[in-house]
Amino acid sequence: MEAVIDEVVNPKDLEKFEEKYKAALTAGSVAKDTQFEYGWCLIRSKTPDDIKKGIKLLEELLHKSGKDDQRDYLFYLGVANYKLKEYERALKCIRTLLMNEPGNTQALELEKHIDKSMKKDGLVGMAIVGGIGLGLAGLAGLVGLAVAKKSA
Repeated sequence: MEAVIDEVVNPKDLEKFEEKYKAALTAGSVAKDTQFEYGWCLIRSKTPDDIKKGIKLLEELLHKSGKDDQRDYLFYLGVANYKLKEYERALKCIRTLLMNEPGNTQALELEKHIDKSMKKDGLVGMAIVGGIGLGLAGLAGLVGLAVAKKSA
């Protein structure tokens, strides 16, 4: 999985696919393959802004596509969000893919990788603590309301 996550696009390839995409935009009609190729190049960039542009292009394709085409879009959206350390979004993409294809080994492997990174970064624990904190704050609010009503 590291090979997919750590792959970096050749700057000449990125330039080539960007030119192809922009030419199609100028012509008024971008084929989904052209948009996918450019988005795929962008998410393999080292630059977070490029990765974000790639996410936008892939999300547009995802919303316009049928279930058969969604596999690649969801997988690469998972990879891109992982690279940006947007782990919750990455998991959402991968788990959506796994709902449609429970046996997809690449998606299962990426899901494990994301979970491992979340644990390593302490985000799972923080999410649990944050949830407990919200629950306690809500409980305190309810107690406060009850006391206020009683004294009124």
